Amino acid sequence: MTLTSLWRDRRPRTPAVQATVDGDYDVVVVGAGITGLTAALLLARAGRSVAVVEARHLGAGTTGGSTAKVSLLQGTQLSRISRRHPDAVVRDYVTANREGQAWLARFCADHGVEVQHRPAYTFATSDSGATSARGEYDVARRAGLDVAWLESVDLPFPTTGATRLDDQLQLDPVELLDALAREAEAHGATIIEGVRVRRVTGTDPVRVVTDLGVARADTVVIATNMPILDRGAFFARAKPARSYSLAFRTPEPAVDGMYLSADSPARSLRDAPDPSGSLLLVGGNGHKPGAPVSEQQKLDELRHWTATHFPKAEETHAWSAQDYVPHHALPFVGPVLPGRDEVLVAGGFAKWGLTNGPAAALALSGRILGGHQEWASIFEPWRSRELRGVVDSARTNGEVGIEMTWGWLRPVFRPGAGAPPDEGEGTVRLDRVGTPTASARVDGVESRVSAVCSHLGGVVRWNDAERSWDCPLHGSRFGPDGEVLEGPATCGLSRR
Repeated sequence: MTLTSLWRDRRPRTPAVQATVDGDYDVVVVGAGITGLTAALLLARAGRSVAVVEARHLGAGTTGGSTAKVSLLQGTQLSRISRRHPDAVVRDYVTANREGQAWLARFCADHGVEVQHRPAYTFATSDSGATSARGEYDVARRAGLDVAWLESVDLPFPTTGATRLDDQLQLDPVELLDALAREAEAHGATIIEGVRVRRVTGTDPVRVVTDLGVARADTVVIATNMPILDRGAFFARAKPARSYSLAFRTPEPAVDGMYLSADSPARSLRDAPDPSGSLLLVGGNGHKPGAPVSEQQKLDELRHWTATHFPKAEETHAWSAQDYVPHHALPFVGPVLPGRDEVLVAGGFAKWGLTNGPAAALALSGRILGGHQEWASIFEPWRSRELRGVVDSARTNGEVGIEMTWGWLRPVFRPGAGAPPDEGEGTVRLDRVGTPTASARVDGVESRVSAVCSHLGGVVRWNDAERSWDCPLHGSRFGPDGEVLEGPATCGLSRR
């Protein structure tokens, strides 16, 4: 099945057919999410010639699947940073996100993007969750946020405490992207959708090689969340995380704020204005893509949880989104290689891209234009503070190594072609000498492709909710026919 977010369904978009991609620009931005489009707008406003190249369409990636909470209270994210870095770094992180939030608020006010002001909550449903939520309160206070501690919150299930921050924002992220794109184009930027970048080469100029030609630029910004370039090994410095969202129609507004649990499995709640009234958005149940789980079961668990606590809710949409969590708890925003500013990257927002994305765009545009933000230094790659995540990085990459080994061993126990897959199912088998084969049947059509991810050779698993092949190593995802959907991979799975 195709899972479509509420936001994409409201504003469906079909990219214009492109004849070729060829030209010389000051800056080429790869990726048309919130970071890429904000950076393009800032640079175009400053008089730079800018092209944005997007493999699918505006809103097709992480931004379009976001819960779109524009909040400085971010679950227990500040605590995660605090465990690895001194208080000064946490304060700079909050300052960066405050700048991103303020820029976004001004843009939305100036360009008619609807925004709702809501309190944000990090809530708990257990004693251990209350300890985590209280810890977030303490870190947030030290970082300068005017948070409050509540012994309970008004939700239809017992809670054991919550941290609250008033006057945060929520919005429709695809409405925002449309407005950013219109404004960037009004300032002369070129936006190219439906064209995939395959590689970036050279230095003066930098050559951006796509399916439909080559664009040349002084500077290239890779704003694809996880960089599509292997140089810099960012894929080894962050882990992919996939989570789910459901939208429900309710007879009356179900919640009055933006909620995120400190307990696991995560539960996210917010409302969304709708012409017919108010919708309830429920999210959570995250896991690593390509993990040995049933994605459909993850969705069904969210449905069951919602039916238990909001029995009158009627489902309207279901979708998922993917983000990346850096090993040292801070986004990476800066040069892909140390001392080389011709290729810059931004990503690793740990599910908080609606504030970190604009902050990253401000930092990158300032770097290109010769400006400076003091807080931007905490995001720069290749600084010694990344060593504070070395233990997590070693653990993550150890897991990747184990998965690589077992991924290749599993098909050995399923030799031969076997029976054709049933409708909606996919199997991986060793049906020939060499690499295993991934077979799937969707809408009556059987597809057979290599089961080996084109990024770094992991063996993919079938996603039974989204009918896709997902790589457990670094989160690359492919359609049943092998076409790239997302992740660091730029080439599809080869046909069999």
